[in-house]
Amino acid sequence: MWEYTDKVMDLFYNPRNQGTITEKEEGQAITTGEVGSIACGDALRLHLKVDEKTEIILAARFQTFGCASAIASSSALTELLVGKTLDEALSLTNKEIADFLGGLPEEKMHCSVMGQEALEAAIFNYRGIPLDNHEDDEGALICRCFGVTDSRIRRIVLENNLSTAEQVTNYVKAGGGCGSCLADIDDLIAEIVQEKATAVAVATEVVKAKSETKPLTNLQKITLIQQILEEEIKPMLAKDGGDVELFDIEGDLVKVMLKGACGSCASSTATLKGGIEARLKEQVSPDLTVIAV
Repeated sequence: MWEYTDKVMDLFYNPRNQGTITEKEEGQAITTGEVGSIACGDALRLHLKVDEKTEIILAARFQTFGCASAIASSSALTELLVGKTLDEALSLTNKEIADFLGGLPEEKMHCSVMGQEALEAAIFNYRGIPLDNHEDDEGALICRCFGVTDSRIRRIVLENNLSTAEQVTNYVKAGGGCGSCLADIDDLIAEIVQEKATAVAVATEVVKAKSETKPLTNLQKITLIQQILEEEIKPMLAKDGGDVELFDIEGDLVKVMLKGACGSCASSTATLKGGIEARLKEQVSPDLTVIAV
């Protein structure tokens, strides 16, 4: 028997904002995001009413098929969203949903993740961004039982500081079916741990080099650029359905590939120069120039 907090049990027995949204006034829009599958266990359909001028969420309702944690997490999500702008809502993490509930059993953390993903789906739908542009859908399939990619696992591991395959299963169900992907999940976690250790080492070297006014080595420059793209720029672009990949570096010329919504966006030049190039100039070298290939 799972040990639930009083808040979880209250929202399970007395869920807030359950149902759909059908009525809207002029200048308002309704959008829906859906994740999960009844066949696989839990499913959530999230409905948002949005002010089209300010992009403030005016109302949020949910329809959930699942356990007590799924229903409570969905109810908590709707309470957290009202009054936020869409951009503010996109920064909401599954940990914040769990914290609002006073915590969840680790085996049930996938319910809070489901709420976060339904929110992203609803906002993507509102902005007309195809869901297949989401970076999580572009990775290699790791868990065939639940359709989980390496990109999605990587994101969850980083956001929640996970360290074992069992934790990954608790958060996104990957590995909870036939179990054949557990070794691949372990390998991916080990890779992430190594990347983080390398990033820390490089950052330390960069700080030391700057303090001693020494120029960065080519390896330091490449590693630092890749780190900034992964940790700062990619999450920023993902909010609008975009993505970026490092293609090549030739001296101070950085070549990148704009993907997803950024690849066809009319303001891609502004993104390239005002967002990516400006950030790299500030943190790596003022001599850098970024171009799209």
